[in-house]
Amino acid sequence: MRPSYTPAPRFITLLLFAVIACAVPGARCSDQRFPHLDRVRELHRREGSSSAEQEAAARGLLERLLPSHSASFEFRVVSSEQCGGKACFIISNHPLFDGEGTPEILILGVSGVEISAGFHWYLKHYCAAHISWYKTGGAQLSSIPHPGSLPRVPAGGVFIQRPVAWSYYQNAVTSSYSFAWWDWERWEKEIDWMALQGINLPLAFTGQESIWQRVFQRYNISKSDLDDFFGGPAFLAWSRMANMHGWGGPLPQTWLDDQLALQKKILSRMYAFGMFPVLPAFSGNIPAALKSKYPTAKVTHLGNWFTVDSNPRWCCTYLLDASDPLFIEIGKLFIEEQIREYGRTSHIYNCDTFDENTPPLSDPNYISSLGAATFRGMQSGDNDAIWLMQGWLFTYDPFWEPPQMKALLHSVPVGRMIVLDLYAEVKPVWINSDQCMLHNFAADFEMYGVLDALASGPIDARLSGNSTMVGVGMSMEGIEQNPIVYDLMSEMAFHHRQVDLQVWIETYPTRRYGKPVKGLQDAWWILYQTLYNCTDGKNDKNRDVIVAFPDVEPLVIQTHLYLSSGKLYSTIPPKIYEKGASNDEYEHPHLWYNTSVVVRALELFLQYGDEVSDSNTFRYDLVDITRQVLAKYANDVFIKIIESYKSNSKNQMVTLCQHFLDLVNDLDTLLASHEGFLLGPWLENAKGLARDREQEIQYEWNARTQITMWFDNTETKASLLRDYANKYWSGLLRDYYGPRAAIYFKHLLLSMEKNAPFALEEWRREWISLTNNWQSDRKVFATTATGDALNISRSLYMKYLRNADLLEPEGIFSPGSSASL
Repeated sequence: MRPSYTPAPRFITLLLFAVIACAVPGARCSDQRFPHLDRVRELHRREGSSSAEQEAAARGLLERLLPSHSASFEFRVVSSEQCGGKACFIISNHPLFDGEGTPEILILGVSGVEISAGFHWYLKHYCAAHISWYKTGGAQLSSIPHPGSLPRVPAGGVFIQRPVAWSYYQNAVTSSYSFAWWDWERWEKEIDWMALQGINLPLAFTGQESIWQRVFQRYNISKSDLDDFFGGPAFLAWSRMANMHGWGGPLPQTWLDDQLALQKKILSRMYAFGMFPVLPAFSGNIPAALKSKYPTAKVTHLGNWFTVDSNPRWCCTYLLDASDPLFIEIGKLFIEEQIREYGRTSHIYNCDTFDENTPPLSDPNYISSLGAATFRGMQSGDNDAIWLMQGWLFTYDPFWEPPQMKALLHSVPVGRMIVLDLYAEVKPVWINSDQCMLHNFAADFEMYGVLDALASGPIDARLSGNSTMVGVGMSMEGIEQNPIVYDLMSEMAFHHRQVDLQVWIETYPTRRYGKPVKGLQDAWWILYQTLYNCTDGKNDKNRDVIVAFPDVEPLVIQTHLYLSSGKLYSTIPPKIYEKGASNDEYEHPHLWYNTSVVVRALELFLQYGDEVSDSNTFRYDLVDITRQVLAKYANDVFIKIIESYKSNSKNQMVTLCQHFLDLVNDLDTLLASHEGFLLGPWLENAKGLARDREQEIQYEWNARTQITMWFDNTETKASLLRDYANKYWSGLLRDYYGPRAAIYFKHLLLSMEKNAPFALEEWRREWISLTNNWQSDRKVFATTATGDALNISRSLYMKYLRNADLLEPEGIFSPGSSASL
């Protein structure tokens, strides 16, 4: 284990999904130790949108979300002095209220974001309403009384002051896993969601390739040169971080132009709300053509990042050495070009040096020079620049020992760096700077969280003796999942004390579904204690067999399971994808809870579902918990299949294989009953951004590839990132995951019938061919939900779960429910 490194107070740590803090050994820091933060905040006040613009932005949100009540609220921007010198919102009964048609509630805030957060606070805590992403059920507003009869707040009003200034949002790869195919209509909804959650420090990465094109043109780099530099639309995050080049490309000029126009709309709206968008900065990542045009430039050829055979067509990008004069020059030009194009800046820039790429030298002096040059490039273009950096590299790569960490973190002036401590609700950096983690990987589906840590982590960090918080944040790789986690975490930006989770959990289903239902409150209490109480400290990357089918010889799969407090455990612990992982390793799915107890929660959903069956939020949750239970059940069925193979029990294996395939198709039918679990929108949105048929084919290939093979492969070697971005989407299960499993089962049966070893290479050849064909296919999938989620879930429960004891080997499946293979 590497020794812990506690950094000196030269930078600020943003512990995402928990807190933003500056670590200081043995004593409390104060903002006075970082005077530049005060200057940037003053610049934000001076250069930000006018009060009228911010009020108009908040009113526009109101009219989009709740047009029936547009006359019921009045919004006003006030000075920070009215908030005690900090950010706040104030909710009060409107003094001019005189019946329907006149304003009932007055909301004051220091910005459009604060007003919007105050509006959300009122809807949530006084009207029992609920806001979530559309795909996770959307907004529950039915509980809001009619205009003229809105609930009154206490006579003295409600004063909510942020304990810390910033609320950060996004991860460097969210732009590809979730935002890749968004148009302005979808972005407008997301910015509204951000404002309602109080987010004021979002990443703003869209359209940067167009800026890079202009910068590199000054160095005689042509569009054709850049075709090999930029990744395709679904893979831009990784070409930006110098992990790869060219994969999924080339980018059409129309893409560059359209995305730049979209970015201007995004920034305009963010600024209108009073947000502080974080723009990208130069990390040294350059196109290969720059090396040939400037042969004396100091350039490093980086190593392989997950290509199958270190294929130079996609891997091994070029890094301009920090000591080369071009480094600061390019960094300066990139910042200046962005400011020129967008007309303004928040003075905060993101740059992730060596994100999943190991530096060529471990010499701390080299690391320090790289960090210093990166910052000087920003500062040369914007003298007030602050560098915001993800801390993922310190966890991901063992290269980063304390001397290397210290060299990078101390390479910038005091108070000019913010480090994002990812997934701090599990292992926060403010306690141990060795660890950074994330909540969600690749926008996959898993009901998972650590609610206790969310309710206490930000408070503990803010009150700790060696940490000064400057904000809270959320940094998931993908969004539109686990709405309870994001509902709680966004609220923590405004709490000064730990949340009473017993009360919070009790009221959550009432707000989410629009009415109190005791049985559903009991169900959510179970989910809080199981699915949302993961305390084993492990990364949760979904490796369920259905969506991440094992690419291994069956005899290497461990099937010995033991019971402990009602849980099923494998003899091999779960792990996340690691660089250089072998195709012959089997990743047992992560299991941290009692599966039978979660089945009891599902039973409560089914028992009381009729009372809220018209609720879209309920239907989403019902499909999700049914999916969760049946996915774990499928993992157990697969283990039974392997046991039958090893024991040469052919008839049992055939029955189990068919049972597994039936389950995949039935799950597909379930997922089809809610818009949040459909493949069609992902593909159609990709095609919707195309200007012609050629682009449509390219964009659809990008969309299909990201969620299946992900990266390159040969005929018998699958991508090392296969299934990394797996999805429980209707259409994907029936059309791809099921047929892939059937190929494996076919070879299991052939091995038994021929009394021969499992034909691993032939299996690989067939399933890789299936995948590559699916990547290029043009089949159209549904974009609207079909079927009754409650009835489907009930029928699947009866078919698979009612007569099955998940904890007994003999009861893994219900005999008689499966057809013959």
